[in-house]
Amino acid sequence: MPHFPASSSEQLKAEFIARIPRLRAFAISLCGNADRAEDLVQETLVKAWGHLGSFVEGSNLGAWLFTILRNTYFSQYRKRRYEVSDSDGILVGRLAVTAGQTSHMDLLDLRAALALLPDDQREAIILVGAAGHSCQEAAKIAGCAVGTIKSRVSRARRRLVEILTIPCGGELHPASFSRRGVESTVDIGQNYL
Repeated sequence: MPHFPASSSEQLKAEFIARIPRLRAFAISLCGNADRAEDLVQETLVKAWGHLGSFVEGSNLGAWLFTILRNTYFSQYRKRRYEVSDSDGILVGRLAVTAGQTSHMDLLDLRAALALLPDDQREAIILVGAAGHSCQEAAKIAGCAVGTIKSRVSRARRRLVEILTIPCGGELHPASFSRRGVESTVDIGQNYL
């Protein structure tokens, strides 16, 4: 806040106070609500007092305050256009947000489930599913026939669905994971991915 002589500052405060009834009337005419108008006047006075440095002494204080009030009202109005009235909380009750740690927990579930697979099935599903190798490439890496890799991947997928308790017909994707059945039986500290 700029430094004004004490007498000037006291005079400015008195002028602010003298303008409050007119500011309030203007705010009510804009808002149509006495409580909101009172809040608007208070916000206007706080903004004006905080920006006294931009007020030119000798100019029209009333016009300056009315301009701040009007601009504040229209700024709030633009923000409120996108707000939805929900005093009963019905709309809020319909909102659902997935917890932020879900994907991390899903990965832990998958690692734990992979640890329960036999080594050959785990190797096959990681080569084909996680590393993105074709069955032919995975067969070369594992040193076995293509049919063997396909069989191991198929059995591994079925077992993962069972372990992760994915509903019948469900797909194996993170949104379907469940911690039941794997929490107590697996050392989750092992990294297979």
